[in-house]
Amino acid sequence: MELHKFIKIDEDSRIPKYQQIVDSVIQNISLGIYKIDHKIPSINCLSEDLYLSRDTVEKAYSILKNRKIIASIRGKGFYISRTKLIKKLNILFLINKLSWYKMEIYHSFLNSIGPNAYIDLHIYHCDESLFLNILNKHVKAFDYYVIMPHFKTENLQHTYVTEAVTEALNKIPKTKLVLLDHDQIPIGDTNITVYQDFEKDIYNALKNGRKKIMKYKKIILIYPEKTIYPYPKQIKQGFIKFCVENHLDFDVLNQVYNDMVLLKGDLFITILEDDLVNLIEQIRHKEYVLGSDIGIISYNDTPLKALLGITVISTDFRIMGKTASHMILNNEKGKYKVPFNFIERNST
Repeated sequence: MELHKFIKIDEDSRIPKYQQIVDSVIQNISLGIYKIDHKIPSINCLSEDLYLSRDTVEKAYSILKNRKIIASIRGKGFYISRTKLIKKLNILFLINKLSWYKMEIYHSFLNSIGPNAYIDLHIYHCDESLFLNILNKHVKAFDYYVIMPHFKTENLQHTYVTEAVTEALNKIPKTKLVLLDHDQIPIGDTNITVYQDFEKDIYNALKNGRKKIMKYKKIILIYPEKTIYPYPKQIKQGFIKFCVENHLDFDVLNQVYNDMVLLKGDLFITILEDDLVNLIEQIRHKEYVLGSDIGIISYNDTPLKALLGITVISTDFRIMGKTASHMILNNEKGKYKVPFNFIERNST
C-alpha cells in the first residue's frame, strides 16, 4: 500500500504543514487505513512526494515519535506503533513531588477525565533542570499540559517559578496549559488555573478555628526553612498575620527537635509528616493528653490523620483534580479557587 497517498496537505490552510502531516497520520489510523506495524514513507520520500522541506517532515515525525504513534527502526524506517490510544486526549501531568496529597489530585483528575484520555505522569522533584528537560522532551507532543509548579532555590528554599520556567511555559499554547496548586505564574489569564492561596487560606482557616485555638497559651508553627521539598513562605506569613491580629503568643520553629521542651497550653501546627509523628511520640512519652494539655493542627489532610483524629487545615485535593479535568472536558478557561478548610478533630 502506498501510504504516502493518504497524507494530504492543504496549501491554503493556516494550519502549519508539519501539523497537517501529524493530523493526517492520526486520521488515517482512526479510519483503519494505517494499522499497527505498517511502514510509512521515509522523511526524504515524503518530503519529495509532497514537495515539502525535509525539516517540515522531520518535525512532524518527531511529534509522532514523542507521542509514540510511530517508531523508527535503524536501517528499516518508520512504522505505526500505536493505534488504540489515537482517539484519546493525550495529557502530560507534571507534579513536583510524590506525596499522598499530590497523588490524591492526580487520581481525582484521572477518575474524572474518564477513559478517553491517556495521561503521562512525571515527577520532577522541585528541580528546575529536570522540569525543563521533561518539558523540552515532550514539547508539542500532548493535547494538554497539566503542571504543578513548585521549585527549590540553591539554598533549598521555595520559589513558585524561575525565569527559565516562565520562558518554557510561555512556549506552550495557552489553550493547552493547565496550572494547578497556585496562580503565581506571570503568563497571562487565558489558561486554566485551579489553585489555592497559601497565605489567605491558612489565615482564614485558623480564623475559622479561632474558638478552639484561643484556649491555648502559645501557638507554634513548625515551618521547615530548608528542605528537599520546600513549602511556600506565604504559609508562614498567613500564620503570623493571624497570630498578630489576635494578640496570640506565637513562635516559628524549623523542626520538632528530639527531647523538645513541651508545656501545657502549647498548640503546634506541623507541616511535615515526620514532625507530626515525632511530636505525637514525645507528647505520649511525656504523658500529656493530646487535645487537652497540648494541641496539634496538621497541614494537609490524609486518611491516616483522619483515622488518628488529627485536626487539620487543608485544601480539598479531590476538588482540585476534578475541577481541572472538568474544565478540560468542557473546554473552559479561567481560574478556580479551591476550598480550604479547618477540619476539627480530637487533637485540638
